[in-house]
Amino acid sequence: MTQILELVRKTGPDVLIDIQKFISKLPPYLTRVVGGNTTCVSATSSNGKRMVFDCGTGLRILGDELMRKEFQNGEGKIALFFSHTHWDHIQGIPFFKPIYIPGNELHFYSPYPDLQERLEKQQSPEFFPIPFSALASTKLFTCLSPGETLDLEGDCKVSFYPLKHPGGSFAYRVEENGKVFIFATDAEFTGEDFGSVAEMKPFFENADLLVLDAQYTLDESFQKFDWGHTSYTMAVNCAVAWNVKKLVLTHHEPVYADDVLDIILEEARAHAVSLGNSSIRIELAVEGNVYKLS
Repeated sequence: MTQILELVRKTGPDVLIDIQKFISKLPPYLTRVVGGNTTCVSATSSNGKRMVFDCGTGLRILGDELMRKEFQNGEGKIALFFSHTHWDHIQGIPFFKPIYIPGNELHFYSPYPDLQERLEKQQSPEFFPIPFSALASTKLFTCLSPGETLDLEGDCKVSFYPLKHPGGSFAYRVEENGKVFIFATDAEFTGEDFGSVAEMKPFFENADLLVLDAQYTLDESFQKFDWGHTSYTMAVNCAVAWNVKKLVLTHHEPVYADDVLDIILEEARAHAVSLGNSSIRIELAVEGNVYKLS
């Protein structure tokens, strides 16, 4: 707000005669907030099936939204998929209101056979006053097998792929009616790994929307080798190699202000053009953004 007021002071009050025109000329970081919640992505199938990919602090906000619907009456059903169980990807669960309502059905999916035990540990008495077992909703756990494709209601299919990250992580591919959404956070792709990018192509190729880890600059990725995250440069390299239509850069570096993230976005777009691909659309993951694949 201070920066906007300073712009008004420098250009004079006449700039406010047409407020919409003034706002349209502001840089993105002055017109929206990227947000600081940890990872939580929601998807809805064409028949209304709700899915969630990772349960970071953003899950609390989603829970408030769902409580305005059938979940407040204990009639909601939702599928939760986990890339891994590092704290920033599960810490929203104790604050997810629908999980406290009897009658709601929460289906937990992951390749981890001990997922329930991991979530119970998070809510042990040392860390949270209410044990996981006391949450009143119906909680169903399914361990996904290697190579398995999960058939959800309707024509919706979900498959997964292992990623390079300390402790392991998994990407998820959702397909329905010829459209493809892929969620791949907490993944490290480096120049040394680029040879294997081609091997991954059958899983990642032709995505209409790819949400991909892009935490670092290229220089930072060299300094933080084996930390389990990708540079935005490599994220673009991968997306172009996989013929992705829209790339959303996610898992932002926490110390970056929004103006820095906007610079990264512009550099990522320029890098795609330098690779000969001017058709791929690249955006930042911003809290509340909605993408329709239709």
